[in-house]
Amino acid sequence: MRAPKLTTTILVTVLAALPAAPAAQAHGIWFAQRATQLALIYGVGADDLDSVKRQPLVTRIDGYDEDWQPVPTTLRVAGPLLLVDSEGAANVVAAVLFNGIWSKTPEGEWLKKGRDEVPNAVVAEKNYKYAVQIRGPLTSPVPLLAGHSLQVVPVGTALPALLGRPLRLRVLFQGKPVAGARVLTDFVNDPDARPLLTAKDGTVTIKVRNQGLNVIAAIYNGPSDEPTKADRMEHLATLSFVLPHAPE
Repeated sequence: MRAPKLTTTILVTVLAALPAAPAAQAHGIWFAQRATQLALIYGVGADDLDSVKRQPLVTRIDGYDEDWQPVPTTLRVAGPLLLVDSEGAANVVAAVLFNGIWSKTPEGEWLKKGRDEVPNAVVAEKNYKYAVQIRGPLTSPVPLLAGHSLQVVPVGTALPALLGRPLRLRVLFQGKPVAGARVLTDFVNDPDARPLLTAKDGTVTIKVRNQGLNVIAAIYNGPSDEPTKADRMEHLATLSFVLPHAPE
């Protein structure tokens, strides 16, 4: 007997029942060029939000030379932007932002309060954001950086020169590989993509998305250090780098 054809109504019902691709559902920080200067960005996707308002939440800003020696680095307010100033060429820049504790109500509203204040919260999270940008060739692998509980780092020292090429990454939490961390290959242009999951050794291989700015995000939910206020600690780390375009 021939199988009956799916009507439009049945097809819509079936598709609706399929699991949707999970969204990032979290803001992050990353570095990007703004008017020839490097800026620290806070947002998600194309939502470039008020970084200046969040400057007090930034707990670290660091620069490193090609030998991983510190380069004095600071943040400077310039209109609506947080610009990065360094005393010398920084091959890598890094930042940490503590975004506090947030609770999501059953109605879907996020409040900057803990579970002790929102007992009926669907979830209560303690949020940390990390950002690293590689700005020049690496002469050695990216080491563990001070203050960065979560890091997403290249395996080895070579970055691809062209989009579409593979790049092997490893996600580390407190210096140890993380299995099952969610990795978004293009946090700025496709933040709602279905994430890739890291293997047992914390690695994942992606295809580089852009011949320009690439912002890769890794998300890991760890145990809470304040269980009466937060159910978990959400760590979101970005790794960014720029692939040069062809000469004009």
